[in-house]
Amino acid sequence: MKPIKVGLLGLGTVGTGVVRIVEGNQEDLSSQVGSPIVIEKIAVKNTEKARNINVDSDKLTEDPWEVIRHPDIDVIVEVMGGVDQTKEYILEALERGKHIVTANKDLMALYGSEILAKAAEKRCDVYYEASVAGGIPIIRTLIEGFSSDRITKIMGIVNGTTNYILTKMSQEGVSYEEVLKEAQELGYAEADPTSDVEGLDAARKMAILATLGFHTNVELRDVSVSGISSVTKEDISYARRLGYEMKLLGIAERQDDQITISVQPTMVKKKHPIASVNGVFNAVYVHGEAVGETMFYGAGAGEMPTATSVVADLVSVIRNVKLGVSGLKAIAPYKEKRLISDEEIKYKYFLLLHVDDKAGVLAQITQIFAEYNVSLASVVQQPNEFNPDAEIIIVTHDASKANMEKVRKHFESLDVIRKVKSVYRVEG
Repeated sequence: MKPIKVGLLGLGTVGTGVVRIVEGNQEDLSSQVGSPIVIEKIAVKNTEKARNINVDSDKLTEDPWEVIRHPDIDVIVEVMGGVDQTKEYILEALERGKHIVTANKDLMALYGSEILAKAAEKRCDVYYEASVAGGIPIIRTLIEGFSSDRITKIMGIVNGTTNYILTKMSQEGVSYEEVLKEAQELGYAEADPTSDVEGLDAARKMAILATLGFHTNVELRDVSVSGISSVTKEDISYARRLGYEMKLLGIAERQDDQITISVQPTMVKKKHPIASVNGVFNAVYVHGEAVGETMFYGAGAGEMPTATSVVADLVSVIRNVKLGVSGLKAIAPYKEKRLISDEEIKYKYFLLLHVDDKAGVLAQITQIFAEYNVSLASVVQQPNEFNPDAEIIIVTHDASKANMEKVRKHFESLDVIRKVKSVYRVEG
């Protein structure tokens, strides 16, 4: 049997896992695709670097173009990261008729439409399951499992670093700064954690999921983003007292033919399954009109979970080659993008206010909510021995984003309100 030859761009954590699986599971993989799979060439930054896996030195090169232009390579597996230069490699590989498997969420969030268009033109496959939620097969599920259904909501914990931080803050009552330092020491967070903690990593993943789930071209700029760096242990403590857990959620919703996508710290009712997803694990909740509620849970990152998704995509690509159906399974976005306005986006809110401790303050606050047509589900005045001001906790019924912004601005101009300490979305 003629082997399928693969070119690998990158031999870091995920690339190493791909080599381990392909070489270690060769018998099983060959039986699935009908021929051996051979990693023919690997592009690395430094061929002399010591590695924790044995690779024939003749297979290594510091020139990615050598992999892209190799005449015998059928499939390119890209796990090197980067965006603009990597896009050029991918487009050139497609131009040469090579199929692509990538774990690059940044690339697909920013240039996915261009790459998929080129793939369709050249009748090539582009698979990118590992770009979102590591070992959870959520992309394949959205494309294939929900092909006969209409998705109305995708809600997920899609960043393990922030989930680890919020879990530790919740369970141990420690501050954001303390847990972030620990996460960096353990390797869960980068030295510069901005992409994770400010929600950018999750936003890129939600752009990909929303594009697939709603069949429209969602761009990164369409995602409203807020991170966790301002979340305090007091916020989490209050959330738990009220029966909520704090999670950084990516939420994509469809109402009729309009959509909204956001990433933000959210208070989730403890009875909701996603509230119990802790540590570095990811989970994605999908609601379809026919199937109802479903949830997918698993490791969101790491060498072997992510590499498993990459190799699963590789198997799919090779099967398509053998069946002669390459480039036919991808469905390009075909619906016009219509974003829901702030006046029409509605959900529940949690607010924590520091106010003057005197008569009549609560009446003024409730009057402002009424003025902007926001109804209240609960109001609690919470004593705090460390705060000389009164603390008022409010949970609203569904209210429009635009009206809540008006309420917040009005509060900031009111003398009796010392500080609008926290405002969070409430789910479940």
